[in-house]
Amino acid sequence: MDFNNNSWESGVRFVEQKKPKKLRNFLGIVMIVFFSASIGGILGGYYVKNNYDNGYVYHGNSEENIKNLSPQNETADIPKNAINKVADTIGPAIVGVDNNVRIWGGGTALQGSGSGIIFDKSGYIVTNEHVIDGASNVTVTLPGGKKLPAKIIGSDMRTDLAVLKINAVNLPVAKFGDSSKVRVGDTAIAIGNPLGEEFAGSVTVGVISAVNRKLYLDGKVYRLIQTDASINPGNSGGALCNAAGEVIGINTLKNIEAEGIGLAIPINDAVPIIQSLIKNGYVSRPYIGIEYKFIDEDTAKENEVPVGGYVVRVVRGGSAERAGILPGDIIVAFDGVNIDNSEVLTDVLSKHKVGDIVTMKIYRSGKYQNVQIKLQDSNGR
Repeated sequence: MDFNNNSWESGVRFVEQKKPKKLRNFLGIVMIVFFSASIGGILGGYYVKNNYDNGYVYHGNSEENIKNLSPQNETADIPKNAINKVADTIGPAIVGVDNNVRIWGGGTALQGSGSGIIFDKSGYIVTNEHVIDGASNVTVTLPGGKKLPAKIIGSDMRTDLAVLKINAVNLPVAKFGDSSKVRVGDTAIAIGNPLGEEFAGSVTVGVISAVNRKLYLDGKVYRLIQTDASINPGNSGGALCNAAGEVIGINTLKNIEAEGIGLAIPINDAVPIIQSLIKNGYVSRPYIGIEYKFIDEDTAKENEVPVGGYVVRVVRGGSAERAGILPGDIIVAFDGVNIDNSEVLTDVLSKHKVGDIVTMKIYRSGKYQNVQIKLQDSNGR
């Protein structure tokens, strides 16, 4: 979970206070110091009067000198820069998201927290799936501190995205930009709630370090925007913005083994997921109903078989079973694209929709054959 309640407080301390039992000794020391200072002041004053009264002239009056030390009515007018404008524009649309779980006795406790982005005036908010994972209920904290219960509209573990809804109207909203136009070296501005509500609305600034950064995590492949803008626990689900005040990414991950490596989901990838979650409560993806393992060139040569996807298991009742696919088959091409690396099948599938009929070329018992397969919904619907 993104943020463990109170764990950050181990690094924060108040200045240690003196214990009451030392008060008497302390007062005694104060009295001695006060007496010594009084005697010193009398003797010093006598010395100054006798030696400097007739020779020292003070230029200026006390009122003028006090005026010079006072704040001026007219200060330098510093114009707003791009970062100020982004903070003013996007900041009001960034919320805190609390993941609450039931505890013994019927109450709830804070399991973790993150950030969210209001993208619709009627109360729709996007955040990370891992921020709300396992929650009994979710609470959203608006800028200013107002807390509202939130309904989970839908979540998608594969992309680490979730959509929430609060009962509110006329909310400030963030504008989504075009992440395909993001360039290495562009200004990157992250806004979120690192470490919880105490640091709500924190703004950090850096640059875009890389685009289309590929990351393998928990068996899934992510293509992300990399930035050196500081992203900390609690920033997850917050906004990564460009200098025009547009959301170009949703902050999701940080490399804890190195400084300055934060990662965000490109907003262009997030939008269709958000739309599907609002419409269906889930993400509909085409699926062929198999588990497979990629066979690379070395393995293929060693076993005298072609490069491709080796079918380990066929899901009962799925599209592959209905098309006659068997465990041990090797998928060498899908929709005319050769399966020459482990990601091709997933990439080609992502370009299709549920119900499409696709030609799949397989290798079985020393022979090649083409099979027609109708793509099913990954959710079994």
